[in-house]
Amino acid sequence: MTWLENATLAIVEGLTEYLPVSSTGHLMMFKEWLKLEGDQLDTYMISIQFGAIFAVVVLYWKRFFTANWFSFYSKLIVGFIPAALLGFLFDDILEQMLQTPVIVAVMLILVGAFLIFMDKILLPGNKEVDEMTYKDSFIIGLVQTIAMIPGTSRSAATIAGGLGCKLSKSAATEFSFFLAIPTLSAAAAYKILKNWDQLSASNLSDIAIGNAISFITAAFAVKFFIGMVKSRGFSFFGYYRIIIGTIFLITLYI
Repeated sequence: MTWLENATLAIVEGLTEYLPVSSTGHLMMFKEWLKLEGDQLDTYMISIQFGAIFAVVVLYWKRFFTANWFSFYSKLIVGFIPAALLGFLFDDILEQMLQTPVIVAVMLILVGAFLIFMDKILLPGNKEVDEMTYKDSFIIGLVQTIAMIPGTSRSAATIAGGLGCKLSKSAATEFSFFLAIPTLSAAAAYKILKNWDQLSASNLSDIAIGNAISFITAAFAVKFFIGMVKSRGFSFFGYYRIIIGTIFLITLYI
C-alpha cells in the first residue's frame, strides 16, 4: 500500500465512522475503486478504527471521568453485549459478507431511503444519556447488530435505536459515539490478534499512520455531525447514501 492509498483510506475512515453513511461501506468502495488487494487489507481497514475511537475519548473526556461512571460504563457494557455475542457466533458469515461489494451498494441505498424519513418515523423524546435505563441500552445494542451487514452503518442503527427509546437527537447521537468505543475496540483488537502472525512491520507501520490520520478526521467529523443533526436532521445523509450507493452499484457492473 502506498502512502497516498493509506492516507485516503484513513481519511475516509475518520470522516465516515460516526456519520450514518457506513464507514465499512465507504472503505469497501474505495478498496474497489483503488484496486487494492491483499489478505492484510481487511485487518488494516478495521484496525484504523482505533484512531476514530480515541477522537471521541478526547472530545468527550469529561464524560468518561464522570461522577456517575459506574452507571455510564455499565450501560455501555449492556449495549455492547448483543454485538459481542452475535459477532462471535457469526464471524465467518460476516467475513464472507465483507467480500461482497454488491451488498454494500444495496444497503447504502436502502438505509438511505430510511434515513430520509427517519425524522418523521422516529420522533425524538427529551431523554438524555444520564436518564437512560439499562433496557434502553440493551435495545440500542440489539439494534446495533443490524449494522453487522456491511453498508448499513452502525451509527445509523444506534441513533435510530436511541430515538426509538425516546432519547433526544443529541443524546441519541452522543450515545452512538460512546457505544462505538467498546464495539469498535473489540472488533479491531479481535481482528489484529486473529491475524497477528500475518502482519509485517510494514503493515503495522501503515496501521499506525492510518490511526493518526483517522483520529484527526474523526474529531472534525464528530463536531460537524452534531451541528448537522441539530440544524437539518438525517435526511441529508439519506440522499447522500442513495447517490453514492447508486454510483457504486453502477461501477461494479461497468
